[in-house]
Amino acid sequence: MKLDALADATAVANAAAALIAADARDAVAARGRFVFAVSGGTTPWVMLRALANEDVPWPDVHVVQVDERVAPAGDPQRNLTHLHESLLEHAPLPPAQIHAMPVEAADLVVAAAAYARMLNTIAGTPPVLDLVHLGLGPDGHTASLVPNDPVLDVTDTDVALTGTMYQGRRRMTLTYPMLNRARRVLWLVTGEEKVPMLARLMRGDRSIPAGRVNTDRAMVLADRAAAPSAA
Repeated sequence: MKLDALADATAVANAAAALIAADARDAVAARGRFVFAVSGGTTPWVMLRALANEDVPWPDVHVVQVDERVAPAGDPQRNLTHLHESLLEHAPLPPAQIHAMPVEAADLVVAAAAYARMLNTIAGTPPVLDLVHLGLGPDGHTASLVPNDPVLDVTDTDVALTGTMYQGRRRMTLTYPMLNRARRVLWLVTGEEKVPMLARLMRGDRSIPAGRVNTDRAMVLADRAAAPSAA
């Protein structure tokens, strides 16, 4: 797993946008489609806004969610809300090609299964994402794979619900099987509070949820606050 330490969160966001755009061009040239999954967070929203200004083959791009809070439409805590504000309002991405996790459904288990089937439709069987963007929590979580949650042990489906509340919400999330098939995993890690967990991630510490994600095709973009020893 390669680590690039950049000056600050803005530099991380801009570098990530350029990398995603390059991967999108390559994927469309090779396979006719680019399917990528995005997580939430302040730096990712800056990344997506920068991505809107990159050279991207938008008609052939599909965006899926890594995870989402169970909350009403338009809720400011919803990742989808920020996806629309950061990307869809600024890029010529067909709205139908942002695939929202169906967290407003009455039956969330059925809805998670439906999202998994959708991934088969756009990304093959089994589905393989071209790029997955992940963040790293100070507690070692990534996506909504949080410490001590039963979702960490899910291996028979690509989309699942957390078994417990996390920061006041239940979540829908991609699971390890889905994340670990990705052609590229792109970590964005910013802030000095991430220093201990970033060190553990780079060591391959499987005792934290993030440490169980495949590192073979992974890259970390971090700011100097999160990766001072690499600066």
